[in-house]
Amino acid sequence: MEFTAEQIKDMVVEACLDSKAKDIAVIKVNHLTAIADYLVVASGKSTTQVKAIANNIDDFLSKQGIEPLRREGIAEGRWAVVDYGEVFAHVFNEESRKIYCLDQLWSDGCNVTFVAEE
Repeated sequence: MEFTAEQIKDMVVEACLDSKAKDIAVIKVNHLTAIADYLVVASGKSTTQVKAIANNIDDFLSKQGIEPLRREGIAEGRWAVVDYGEVFAHVFNEESRKIYCLDQLWSDGCNVTFVAEE
């Protein structure tokens, strides 16, 4: 089954929520760059939680038949990226998220949606 970028983004967000990720932001970047349609940015409280969130995203989407193109940084647990082509999932520990500020870097003022944690 083929999934749209929006459906993949929604599954990434669901996997983040399932892992108790914090400060989940969805950034629509298709009008800013050709690298992706969406960035999903989330935080974990520890390196262990960052790893767990990234692995849960991978597992959750794999069950739907969606495999990442690349996985980076998971072993370190400070900043993990799971690349689905049109959707990138970035999971940070709190310190790294403050340093890299992807929410601000890719924002044009109207393209960031914050997801309420359950």
